Amino acid sequence: MLEGKIALVTGASRGIGKAIALTLAEQGAVVVVNYNGSQEKAQEVVREITEAGGKASLSQCNVADFAATEEMIKNIIKEYGALDILVNNAGITRDNLILKMKEEDFDAVLDINLKGAFNTIKHASRQMLKQKSGKIINISSVSGILGNAGQANYSASKAGVIGLTKSVARELSSRQINVNAVAPGFIDTDMTQAMTEQAKEEMSSQIPFGRCGQAQEVADVVAFLASEKAAYITGQVISVDGGLAI
Repeated sequence: MLEGKIALVTGASRGIGKAIALTLAEQGAVVVVNYNGSQEKAQEVVREITEAGGKASLSQCNVADFAATEEMIKNIIKEYGALDILVNNAGITRDNLILKMKEEDFDAVLDINLKGAFNTIKHASRQMLKQKSGKIINISSVSGILGNAGQANYSASKAGVIGLTKSVARELSSRQINVNAVAPGFIDTDMTQAMTEQAKEEMSSQIPFGRCGQAQEVADVVAFLASEKAAYITGQVISVDGGLAI
């Protein structure tokens, strides 16, 4: 389905990013696995892909760094001659109530989650415009739709990703470049596994489906949006949340 396509997945060393990288590779894409600090885990993702017969490479870069992101994109294009799929998944949390939230924690979350997406899109779109094709998928969150107490920074960053998605979709549509967002809900990842059982139960009780989602369920939607089956879809936000945002 994605045979020979060149894909960059940011923050792909674990969780949802890892599932996306594995799924795109399984469908034939050559996947550039981006990471910032987790080199060992990122290498493991590349190993899993290559052992399954796929193609992947590593790229270390803090996407909040404008110049470093530009260099990463240039290197990908130099090596592969194209960039067909960009998945902006890199993200962090620094949760706290607004009265207790430190300025640096607000800034750090916005820098990675929102400015990081701007940086990659800014530099990747030049190549996609030349190609007159491309798929950009930004990972937002149910928190960016509903808001969430204790996550003013995270919710703001993910709401910003939605606005960024819609604006860029309008700008790039004339060159047949699709730009969409996926908004996961409560997904079973390392982050959620660290929660207490009581906290998990309380969260699950708010979800109409009564369970948390799996990273693969998000990855499958991303793979669809990266494919030609989604050729006429742009500027959309697809929630993968078991009905949480209804």
